[in-house]
Amino acid sequence: MKNAYGFGKTVPLTVDEAVQKVTAELAKEGFGVLTEIDVQATMKKKLDIDVAPCRILGACNPPLAHRALEAEPTIGLLLPCNVVVRRSDDGATQVEFMDPAAMQQLSESAALAAVAAEVRTRLQRVMEAV
Repeated sequence: MKNAYGFGKTVPLTVDEAVQKVTAELAKEGFGVLTEIDVQATMKKKLDIDVAPCRILGACNPPLAHRALEAEPTIGLLLPCNVVVRRSDDGATQVEFMDPAAMQQLSESAALAAVAAEVRTRLQRVMEAV
């Protein structure tokens, strides 16, 4: 998966296994998971609709988040870094990362660009390790 706002890959794991692996690899890069949204359960509960398993993880590396907020306080609108783990239509498990480089398209701050580049590098290492 590659688009203007994210990157990812297919992994040979179940959604639950992928969430565990992603969480562990994020921790190695200094990220904690602040939020976990179970989209499948929420859609069933709120709309009585059955959808494929999908989890949205809100990942945060506090020192990097602090640097980003210092560089541009309104960047908080784009935090935390979202990671999606979902089952695709063909039954494969996808792990997708919000691309921090997208922030650079929204800001002219050199300090923010430096933070975004570091976050992107770390998230790419997580993706490669999953």
